[in-house]
Amino acid sequence: MTKQKITFPNSQGMNLSGLLEAPQSAKAYALFAHCFTCGKDIKAAARIAKALVDNNIAVLRFDFTGLGGSDGDFSNSNFSSNVADLVAATEYLRNFHQAPSLLIGHSLGGAAVIAAAKHIPEAKGVVTIGAPADASHVMKQFKGQVETIRDIGEYSVTLADRQFTIKKQFLDDIESHQQDNSAANLKRALLVFHSPTDNIVSIEQAQKIYQAAKHPKSFISLDSADHLLTNSRDAEYVASCIAAWSSRYL
Repeated sequence: MTKQKITFPNSQGMNLSGLLEAPQSAKAYALFAHCFTCGKDIKAAARIAKALVDNNIAVLRFDFTGLGGSDGDFSNSNFSSNVADLVAATEYLRNFHQAPSLLIGHSLGGAAVIAAAKHIPEAKGVVTIGAPADASHVMKQFKGQVETIRDIGEYSVTLADRQFTIKKQFLDDIESHQQDNSAANLKRALLVFHSPTDNIVSIEQAQKIYQAAKHPKSFISLDSADHLLTNSRDAEYVASCIAAWSSRYL
């Protein structure tokens, strides 16, 4: 297995920081989108990537604009820029390796890969893990400050014990994506993972994604897993299921 730190430009010309992990001979490439305000190095992403590489699937994970090692200001990013970053990452893979056959997204990253799929014709399968059906669901994490953000234009909120500036443009952007029927128009094989005990994104969100999507589609319950898949066995189970499921489509 090889690990390669990479950078590639986003649509605004800023450099995004990525990590490409590949087996000796990759049968396919996957693109991984991390959860809201997380980063490419979150344990769940690292564990899933390693297990997929063990199954001969190369994985590119990267930090969205303004997070981790990527350039830019998080407060100026939004759901649309996340989707654009995924398209930019695809362009890198397409130019230097091969375009991703699999799109995998965790939490809000799951909503982003569903939205980005229409821009990535090579993608044969889409996987969501603890994802909301609607990007605006993320506002639940700072619902007490939403009106303040609207009134004064921006506000510093605490998410996962860290401070992030959320601007009104972020709220406007995610609301513009409401009811866009991306799942219904996916035209790709879909695999939905969700835990019935997820206290960040309720399992009803998975139900909405699954019901909106057309076949082929599959759902796997993660039983007692938490939202961030902090138990390594949960992350490894997700990866083994992705590898088995995707073999039908790759």
